[in-house]
Amino acid sequence: MKTTTFLLAAFVPAIASAHEPTTGYAPVNGLKMYYEVHGDGDPVVLLHGAFMAIPSEAEWIAELAKTRKVVAVEMQGHGRTADISRPMSAANFADDVAALLDYLKIPQADVIGYSMGGGVAMECAIRHPGKVRKVVILSSALSQDGWVKEGAEAIPQITAELFKGTPIETDFKRLSPTPDAFPEFVKHVVESATDDIGAEQLKATKAPMFFIHGDADGVRLEHIAEMFRLKGGDVHGDMRPRSASRLAIMPDTTHVTLMDRRSLVVPMVNDFLDAKPLKQ
Repeated sequence: MKTTTFLLAAFVPAIASAHEPTTGYAPVNGLKMYYEVHGDGDPVVLLHGAFMAIPSEAEWIAELAKTRKVVAVEMQGHGRTADISRPMSAANFADDVAALLDYLKIPQADVIGYSMGGGVAMECAIRHPGKVRKVVILSSALSQDGWVKEGAEAIPQITAELFKGTPIETDFKRLSPTPDAFPEFVKHVVESATDDIGAEQLKATKAPMFFIHGDADGVRLEHIAEMFRLKGGDVHGDMRPRSASRLAIMPDTTHVTLMDRRSLVVPMVNDFLDAKPLKQ
């Protein structure tokens, strides 16, 4: 099936960190949300993609935690966070992240989100602007029509059977408090994959954003450019002040393999997060 590679999240092996993280469950909006805190420094929240959990982000956490306090979460129904009777919407997930920051007594943080997590990161900046300093969006779209046709058409076809024998199924059954509910979990995620984030809402956000995409990651190139334009891109930076937001297109990179480009992407992310405000 041609769409299988697009549908599967990045399968990254878990790597034990040098120091044991702080872990716990935060009571937020009817959830007991599982989280881990790695490293020290300025806080950054790491948001996984659909069907994923913290183990799939282990190498990203290890790199980012060298200089930052990384708050990794498992969103509703994912990993160790049990599902509840509520839509898995980017807006709901953003409210959960904001409540988690309050629980951890972190007044403001940077947010990095991959795929589904990127939509949640955008909603965090829209719905909770005071809690978000900067945002990094990895292979995400504002709306369903932002994906190429074959990708958008493939999403409703996703079933639990597609993941049979993969690390996604294995991690769910190993981590979830309801290990036998994998088919229901997949169905819930797919039913919720209809989020559309308003362009004007994104344009009104104050937090600088860094859009990072593969040149073959399934998000339409025109859509990527439009998201960057909404954040002030598309200017001649030598002739007038440029946006504090950024755009990067990784060559020879798909939706899945973007997560394997850590050696290139993480330094760019650190440079963006460390950058001082531009003088206008």
